[in-house]
Amino acid sequence: MNRAWSTLTLKAVDDANGKRRFTGIASTISTDRMDDVVLPKGAQYKLPFPLLSQHNSREPIGWVKAVRATDNQIEVDCEVHNETTPGKLKDRLDEMWQMLKAGLVGGLSIGFNPIKSARIEGTYGYEIQTWDWLELSAVTIPANADCSITSIKSIDSAALAASGRKQSDVDRQKPPRSGAQPAANRGGFFVLPE
Repeated sequence: MNRAWSTLTLKAVDDANGKRRFTGIASTISTDRMDDVVLPKGAQYKLPFPLLSQHNSREPIGWVKAVRATDNQIEVDCEVHNETTPGKLKDRLDEMWQMLKAGLVGGLSIGFNPIKSARIEGTYGYEIQTWDWLELSAVTIPANADCSITSIKSIDSAALAASGRKQSDVDRQKPPRSGAQPAANRGGFFVLPE
Protein backbone atom coordinates (compact mmCIF):
# COMPACT_ATOMS: atom_id res chain seq x y z
CA MET A 1 0.00 0.00 0.00
CA ASN A 2 1.12 3.54 -0.71
CA ARG A 3 0.31 6.70 1.12
CA ALA A 4 0.29 10.32 0.11
CA TRP A 5 -0.13 13.49 2.09
CA SER A 6 -1.77 16.76 1.42
CA THR A 7 -2.62 20.07 2.96
CA LEU A 8 -5.13 19.48 5.74
CA THR A 9 -7.86 21.94 6.38
CA LEU A 10 -9.89 20.73 9.32
CA LYS A 11 -12.92 22.79 8.39
CA ALA A 12 -15.32 21.83 11.16
CA VAL A 13 -15.45 19.71 14.27
CA ASP A 14 -18.87 18.74 15.58
CA ASP A 15 -19.68 16.48 18.50
CA ALA A 16 -23.37 17.35 18.83
CA ASN A 17 -25.91 14.54 19.21
CA GLY A 18 -23.19 12.06 20.20
CA LYS A 19 -21.64 12.14 16.72
CA ARG A 20 -17.94 12.98 16.40
CA ARG A 21 -17.58 14.44 12.93
CA PHE A 22 -15.03 16.50 11.08
CA THR A 23 -14.50 17.77 7.57
CA GLY A 24 -11.09 18.08 5.97
CA ILE A 25 -9.01 18.01 2.82
CA ALA A 26 -7.72 14.47 2.25
CA SER A 27 -5.65 15.05 -0.87
CA THR A 28 -4.68 17.75 -3.35
CA ILE A 29 -3.14 17.88 -6.80
CA SER A 30 0.12 19.15 -5.25
CA THR A 31 3.32 17.20 -5.71
CA ASP A 32 4.06 15.24 -2.53
CA ARG A 33 7.45 14.67 -0.88
CA MET A 34 8.01 11.57 -2.98
CA ASP A 35 7.62 13.73 -6.12
CA ASP A 36 4.34 11.94 -6.86
CA VAL A 37 1.07 13.54 -7.92
CA VAL A 38 -2.16 11.76 -6.98
CA LEU A 39 -5.05 12.81 -9.22
CA PRO A 40 -8.11 13.44 -7.02
CA LYS A 41 -10.67 12.27 -9.58
CA GLY A 42 -8.77 9.00 -10.08
CA ALA A 43 -9.89 7.66 -6.69
CA GLN A 44 -11.92 4.44 -6.64
CA TYR A 45 -13.63 3.65 -3.33
CA LYS A 46 -16.80 2.40 -1.69
CA LEU A 47 -18.30 4.39 1.17
CA PRO A 48 -17.95 4.18 4.05
CA PHE A 49 -14.29 3.19 4.25
CA PRO A 50 -11.93 3.06 7.24
CA LEU A 51 -10.58 6.05 9.12
CA LEU A 52 -7.40 4.97 10.92
CA SER A 53 -4.94 6.45 13.37
CA GLN A 54 -1.41 6.88 11.96
CA HIS A 55 -1.96 4.32 9.12
CA ASN A 56 -2.21 1.57 11.74
CA SER A 57 -4.79 -0.97 10.57
CA ARG A 58 -4.96 -2.23 14.16
CA GLU A 59 -6.21 1.19 15.31
CA PRO A 60 -9.36 2.03 13.38
CA ILE A 61 -11.07 5.11 14.74
CA GLY A 62 -14.06 5.57 12.45
CA TRP A 63 -15.20 6.00 8.88
CA VAL A 64 -14.98 8.28 5.88
CA LYS A 65 -18.67 9.00 5.22
CA ALA A 66 -18.58 11.38 2.23
CA VAL A 67 -16.07 12.29 -0.49
CA ARG A 68 -16.17 15.32 -2.79
CA ALA A 69 -13.48 15.19 -5.48
CA THR A 70 -12.64 18.04 -7.83
CA ASP A 71 -9.77 18.42 -10.27
CA ASN A 72 -7.70 20.04 -7.48
CA GLN A 73 -8.58 18.32 -4.21
CA ILE A 74 -10.62 15.80 -2.26
CA GLU A 75 -12.76 17.01 0.63
CA VAL A 76 -14.03 14.41 3.09
CA ASP A 77 -16.56 14.13 5.89
CA CYS A 78 -15.41 11.73 8.59
CA GLU A 79 -16.85 10.30 11.77
CA VAL A 80 -14.86 9.09 14.78
CA HIS A 81 -16.75 6.30 16.54
CA ASN A 82 -18.28 7.28 19.89
CA GLU A 83 -17.98 4.12 22.00
CA THR A 84 -20.24 4.09 25.08
CA THR A 85 -19.09 0.87 26.75
CA PRO A 86 -16.25 1.52 29.23
CA GLY A 87 -12.95 -0.12 28.33
CA LYS A 88 -9.78 0.19 26.26
CA LEU A 89 -11.60 0.95 23.01
CA LYS A 90 -13.62 3.78 24.55
CA ASP A 91 -10.50 5.21 26.20
CA ARG A 92 -8.52 5.08 22.92
CA LEU A 93 -11.29 6.67 20.86
CA ASP A 94 -11.97 9.38 23.47
CA GLU A 95 -8.25 10.20 23.54
CA MET A 96 -8.07 10.39 19.72
CA TRP A 97 -11.11 12.69 19.58
CA GLN A 98 -9.54 14.95 22.20
CA MET A 99 -6.27 15.05 20.23
CA LEU A 100 -8.11 15.94 17.01
CA LYS A 101 -10.06 18.74 18.68
CA ALA A 102 -6.97 20.09 20.46
CA GLY A 103 -5.02 20.13 17.20
CA LEU A 104 -2.41 17.64 18.44
CA VAL A 105 -3.21 15.35 15.51
CA GLY A 106 -3.73 17.70 12.61
CA GLY A 107 -2.93 15.90 9.37
CA LEU A 108 -4.70 13.57 6.97
CA SER A 109 -3.02 10.98 4.78
CA ILE A 110 -4.45 8.66 2.14
CA GLY A 111 -3.60 4.96 1.98
CA PHE A 112 -4.00 3.56 -1.54
CA ASN A 113 -2.91 1.10 -4.21
CA PRO A 114 -2.08 2.57 -7.62
CA ILE A 115 -3.99 1.10 -10.55
CA LYS A 116 -2.71 3.29 -13.40
CA SER A 117 0.30 5.58 -13.21
CA ALA A 118 2.84 7.29 -15.43
CA ARG A 119 6.38 8.47 -14.78
CA ILE A 120 6.79 12.25 -14.38
CA GLU A 121 9.62 13.29 -16.68
CA GLY A 122 12.69 14.77 -14.98
CA THR A 123 11.79 13.38 -11.54
CA TYR A 124 11.65 10.09 -9.69
CA GLY A 125 7.93 10.64 -9.20
CA TYR A 126 4.79 9.22 -10.71
CA GLU A 127 1.45 10.66 -11.64
CA ILE A 128 -1.06 8.34 -9.99
CA GLN A 129 -3.94 8.53 -12.46
CA THR A 130 -6.25 5.81 -11.11
CA TRP A 131 -6.03 4.41 -7.60
CA ASP A 132 -7.84 2.18 -5.16
CA TRP A 133 -8.48 4.21 -1.98
CA LEU A 134 -8.10 1.81 0.94
CA GLU A 135 -8.13 4.08 4.00
CA LEU A 136 -7.71 7.60 5.31
CA SER A 137 -5.57 8.27 8.38
CA ALA A 138 -5.39 11.02 10.93
CA VAL A 139 -1.65 11.61 11.34
CA THR A 140 0.53 13.65 13.68
CA ILE A 141 3.36 14.49 11.30
CA PRO A 142 2.20 14.68 7.71
CA ALA A 143 4.93 14.53 5.08
CA ASN A 144 3.64 17.63 3.29
CA ALA A 145 5.20 20.71 4.91
CA ASP A 146 1.99 22.67 4.24
CA CYS A 147 -0.20 20.30 6.28
CA SER A 148 -1.75 22.17 9.16
CA ILE A 149 -5.10 22.98 10.67
CA THR A 150 -6.21 26.36 9.39
CA SER A 151 -9.49 26.62 11.26
CA ILE A 152 -11.72 24.75 13.66
CA LYS A 153 -15.40 25.53 14.07
CA SER A 154 -18.26 24.26 16.22
CA ILE A 155 -16.29 23.43 19.36
CA ASP A 156 -18.36 23.99 22.48
CA SER A 157 -16.98 26.03 25.40
CA ALA A 158 -16.44 23.02 27.68
CA ALA A 159 -14.45 21.15 25.02
CA LEU A 160 -12.44 24.27 24.26
CA ALA A 161 -11.59 24.81 27.94
CA ALA A 162 -10.65 21.14 28.33
CA SER A 163 -8.19 21.47 25.44
CA GLY A 164 -6.39 24.33 27.20
CA ARG A 165 -6.95 26.59 24.20
CA LYS A 166 -8.64 29.99 24.02
CA GLN A 167 -11.26 31.05 21.47
CA SER A 168 -8.66 33.36 19.88
CA ASP A 169 -6.44 30.29 19.25
CA VAL A 170 -9.32 28.51 17.52
CA ASP A 171 -10.33 31.50 15.42
CA ARG A 172 -6.77 32.21 14.26
CA GLN A 173 -6.24 31.43 10.61
CA LYS A 174 -2.86 29.87 9.82
CA PRO A 175 -1.79 30.55 6.24
CA PRO A 176 -0.02 27.74 4.40
CA ARG A 177 3.75 27.92 4.41
CA SER A 178 5.06 29.35 1.19
CA GLY A 179 8.33 28.42 -0.37
CA ALA A 180 8.58 25.18 1.62
CA GLN A 181 11.13 22.85 0.13
CA PRO A 182 10.13 19.21 -0.40
CA ALA A 183 12.07 16.47 1.33
CA ALA A 184 14.76 14.67 -0.63
CA ASN A 185 13.27 12.16 -3.03
CA ARG A 186 13.61 8.60 -1.88
CA GLY A 187 12.58 7.27 -5.28
CA GLY A 188 9.29 5.68 -6.28
CA PHE A 189 6.47 4.80 -3.95
CA PHE A 190 6.56 4.52 -0.20
CA VAL A 191 5.41 1.06 0.82
CA LEU A 192 4.02 0.46 4.27
CA PRO A 193 5.41 -2.51 6.19
CA GLU A 194 2.93 -5.22 7.17
